[in-house]
Amino acid sequence: MQQDLFKPFKIKDLELKNRIVMSPMCMYSVEKKDGIATDWHYVHYVTRAIGGAGFIMIEMTDVEPDGRISDFDLGLWSDDHIPALKKIVEGIHAQGAKVGIQIAHAGRKAEDAELPVAPSAIPFDENSKIPRELTTKEVKEMVEKFRLAVRRAVKAGFDTIEIHGAHGYLIHQFHSPLTNKRTDEYGKDFTKFGREIIKASKEEMPSGMPLLMRISAKEYVDGGYDIDGSIRFAKEYQEAGVDMFDISSGGEGQIAAWGRPGTHAAYQAPLARKIKEALNVPVIAVGRLEDAILANAIIGNEEADLIAVGRGMLRNPYWALEASKQLRKEAIIPKQYEDGFRH
Repeated sequence: MQQDLFKPFKIKDLELKNRIVMSPMCMYSVEKKDGIATDWHYVHYVTRAIGGAGFIMIEMTDVEPDGRISDFDLGLWSDDHIPALKKIVEGIHAQGAKVGIQIAHAGRKAEDAELPVAPSAIPFDENSKIPRELTTKEVKEMVEKFRLAVRRAVKAGFDTIEIHGAHGYLIHQFHSPLTNKRTDEYGKDFTKFGREIIKASKEEMPSGMPLLMRISAKEYVDGGYDIDGSIRFAKEYQEAGVDMFDISSGGEGQIAAWGRPGTHAAYQAPLARKIKEALNVPVIAVGRLEDAILANAIIGNEEADLIAVGRGMLRNPYWALEASKQLRKEAIIPKQYEDGFRH
């Protein structure tokens, strides 16, 4: 059957009304530096659910205070974070959408940490702090911090969990030859850290809840891995328990997540397709996909299973509803807004 952006999608017990994902994007909007979501976060996310997105992914949420990019990022290192997140989950569910949360640690890219940590003592760039290399014991303790964050996310009512293994953050740092120069077990096996986090996460999640993982499928820098390298490590993560991959790129060396060659629409879609085909696994495509016709074509051509829209939804919370009108597809228009979509 021909698929399109507005056909339902199911993976394990997660059922989505359409194929449109609000991509996780850091908002840097925590008010008291305590990592607790605010009313602003509630309005921000629930508005996109009202706007028709079938699947909302909450921004990078960190497993310890010094694991944040900045002190204004969300956290899940304490039970104190659960109530505000639960309120957001319930608000999104009330609008007929499903919601996941991206669990992460920034590693050497933790800008506000007094002393960031990393697999090896290599700074991100000449303007960054030199991180402290984690001891083997601390790496194992970090796995448990991820476990506890996932446990809290489940308590908050999220429909799924996404582990952040992309964009040069801690898990990415462990599986990249650019940043992992360790001599212990986590240096001899680049995916061991990520696999242990996946295993711990699955142990905390209901059996029917899918585990997602965002990866950078290519690093675009000398000495980094390419698509063949990411296919190899993604297979290991899949065997460890990942049910679906969210395919981005970049983030290591001095390449930012938005860096080259992301200058044209759908520049990462071919990477998503290659991962999908090589692993026979569902994937999310992301990266300059705010053109509804293009996004719909990627689904129709079976290059990806879901489409994540980031900046397009920052500009327009009702992107999904506008897309349904442009593509002449049926979508549930909130009755309060029906007059705006009649003509």
